[in-house]
Amino acid sequence: MSQPTQQQLTPKPPSFHSPPLSQPPPPPPNDDSSPNSDLSQISLTNPSKIPIRPQKIRKLSIDSTTTQIINTQSTIAEADESKSIILSTTTTTTTTTTAVTKTRRRNPTQQSANDLPKLIKPLSTPGEIAAALHHLRSHDPLLGNLIDHHQPPTFDTHQSPFLALTKSILYQQLAYKAGTSIYTRFVALCGGENAVVPDTVLSLTSNHLKQIGVSVRKSTYLYDLANKFKSGILSDESIVKMDDRSLFTMLSMVKGIGSWSVHMFMIFSLHRPDVLPVSDLGVRKGVQLLYSLDELPRPSQMEQLCVKWRPFRSVGAWYMWRFVEGKGGHGGGGGASVGLEGNEVSGRGQIEQQQHQLQLLEPISNIGNLGACIWGQ
Repeated sequence: MSQPTQQQLTPKPPSFHSPPLSQPPPPPPNDDSSPNSDLSQISLTNPSKIPIRPQKIRKLSIDSTTTQIINTQSTIAEADESKSIILSTTTTTTTTTTAVTKTRRRNPTQQSANDLPKLIKPLSTPGEIAAALHHLRSHDPLLGNLIDHHQPPTFDTHQSPFLALTKSILYQQLAYKAGTSIYTRFVALCGGENAVVPDTVLSLTSNHLKQIGVSVRKSTYLYDLANKFKSGILSDESIVKMDDRSLFTMLSMVKGIGSWSVHMFMIFSLHRPDVLPVSDLGVRKGVQLLYSLDELPRPSQMEQLCVKWRPFRSVGAWYMWRFVEGKGGHGGGGGASVGLEGNEVSGRGQIEQQQHQLQLLEPISNIGNLGACIWGQ
């Protein structure tokens, strides 16, 4: 036997190069595109060797209460009878039901009736004046004493809103006789009160209006009012159906019609029950006399002083005009017995000056023409 050589006996150094790892064969093609197959494929090719937890898929379920609502309100007729609202999707129904439930939990005493629109009855409705007088007597003894010395008010004039507003513009800053004369000629020019409509007013030229005594400024007011009715921004139907706040905002957009004019229109044309003309000098003077105030209350103070009259402040304002006329308020009751003497005469002169700016004037009998009394009441 041959002996091994020295080269064969010398051990070989270890090799630092490991043989290449065999790559796993690619996964066979799979037509299934489910999330589980995608996740398994990602885990096989994940070089970090960290297992990936698949996300849980939550199934949305419909609340049993919502399901009951949808099943119960299956038709529009049934929903209308139950005063409910039909929603288009299940998600919206669930959200609405949850919001209502949370609101009721926060306010357990709140009832759904508070969200319904309140029915406003005009003062011309039978029984409304009696209800107003009962309320004012029970909530304000001083005003109750004044009510006992006057006849109850009546609200029986009925004119279309457009005619009433047109009439208010024509009477601005005019004495009663002068305003009546111009209004009579204006009606004759239009062809009668029934013909006083937006199209007729717009057909009149400024020269036609000037010939009957209407100034150029008032002509622009009449045209602006007629254009708003013509375009549909205002209408007789929408004015009657508007709430007090919306009506005040919309009518104040008309040129020549301010807050005082809107208040007078709401009281004496629409017969709204809860309107307080805070800028009317006659009402402010009546409140001063009724409560024995040292100074004439500012418009910003009138709301607080007359809050006890709600929701019949229009009737309270009507009695303030009667009181300032000096035809009542005798007997006990503090401020209700104050007469128009001394310094009060100057206040009466200011009120008489304001009557020249009255609107919607109508002939009256047995009542003085002070304040808004000559609006047809």
